[in-house]
Amino acid sequence: MSLPPTVANAAPGRGHLLRLAPGESVVTLDRHLALGGFSAVRKALVMGPQAVADEVRRANLRGRGGAGFPAGVKWGFLPKDSPKPRYLVINADEGEPGTFKDRYFLERDPFPMLEGMIVSAYAIGAKTAYLYVRGEFVKPIAMLERAVEQLHRGGYLGKSVLGSSFGLDIHVHPGAGAYVCGEESALLESLEGKPGRPRNKPPFPAVVGLFGCPTIINNVETMACVRLIADVGAERFVAMGLPKDGGPKIYGLSGHVKRPGLYEAPMGTPLRKLVYDFGGGTIDDRPIKGIIPGGSSTPVLGSEHLDVAMDFDSVKAAGSMLGTGAVTVFTEGTCAVRLLTRLAAFYAHESCGQCTPCRDGTGWMERVVSAIEEGRGRPGDCDLLLSIANQIMGNTICALGDAAAMPVIAFVERYRAEFEEHVARGGCPFEGGHGHGHGHGHEGGNP
Repeated sequence: MSLPPTVANAAPGRGHLLRLAPGESVVTLDRHLALGGFSAVRKALVMGPQAVADEVRRANLRGRGGAGFPAGVKWGFLPKDSPKPRYLVINADEGEPGTFKDRYFLERDPFPMLEGMIVSAYAIGAKTAYLYVRGEFVKPIAMLERAVEQLHRGGYLGKSVLGSSFGLDIHVHPGAGAYVCGEESALLESLEGKPGRPRNKPPFPAVVGLFGCPTIINNVETMACVRLIADVGAERFVAMGLPKDGGPKIYGLSGHVKRPGLYEAPMGTPLRKLVYDFGGGTIDDRPIKGIIPGGSSTPVLGSEHLDVAMDFDSVKAAGSMLGTGAVTVFTEGTCAVRLLTRLAAFYAHESCGQCTPCRDGTGWMERVVSAIEEGRGRPGDCDLLLSIANQIMGNTICALGDAAAMPVIAFVERYRAEFEEHVARGGCPFEGGHGHGHGHGHEGGNP
């Protein structure tokens, strides 16, 4: 699966994208160096670890993995008196449907991320870092391994980074092929060679993480931002975004738009600008029916939300989440029930089965939604779906349960009349739907 055709940089200053040389499909180490590569590492080594950490905190960098937790604050949770080694782990297990922004770095331009890893490891006092990559990314994994080897040969990694007293080894680790391994504690379990099941928290990874040692887990795009902060400074980085949400953001745009792709723009760019200015509007200029703003787990928004600023707080105030900034647009004529069927099937398949509400609830929701779409729905199914989803919310060890429940709640509440029409007609009213059902029932009162 290749990246979408459009990769554009609309941010002021020096962003992350548009670094490819003419005719090249991958940013080489020579190209990275020609663009000022490793100036961030050199500056960091002069500043000192604490000064780098302070700069990241001043930059108001909120983690780009979805939760939006301030990176500098997370680094500050590391215990200062622990005799154990510290680890840096990068979550490159990008498995959220609709999200593909980290893949740009993994497939096309790994050096900003790798340079950010060196800066971050130096700042937190880690001598070993792991890059946990989604197992299906076979070619990117091979490319990343070559890039790490190049950095070792060039003196950018190893016992002495650029001749300094700081040493760092980076290990590329293929993931376990499960969506739940994108959850930080399940990732750690998988990295340790165990089944990828989330841990109970507390303790949090910053205190008890990989191999029982203090560990910082950050996202791929977050590392590219750390590199940018060390290179241009916190003040300039903040100016690329918002005062409380510093820096540029890479937005993924897919679905029923004319120019799907990756777009880098200041944090807080309005949704309308992303869809219409960058994406060229909808296919055949059809009216928008719904917008999923941050990956498949984030509650769907409507066309009335087009003027919402795409930053963490603004999208939250609109009733959804910025998540990964992966915007999926669908237009009128799309069956919302069928769309939700596919999402529900994904989360049911990816549940690790550790928590009863998630293990039983995700499959139950999938069966009810599928029954509605296939013409086997019954009166009261909408209320049943809301009841199941609300019993999952907040009752699981990790956020996968919430990720499965939130789309169900949002779709049923926003498109309830459409769900009920499916039930009343005994099938999907949209062209290409499943037609009329055969009168078979489905599980109702019990999962």
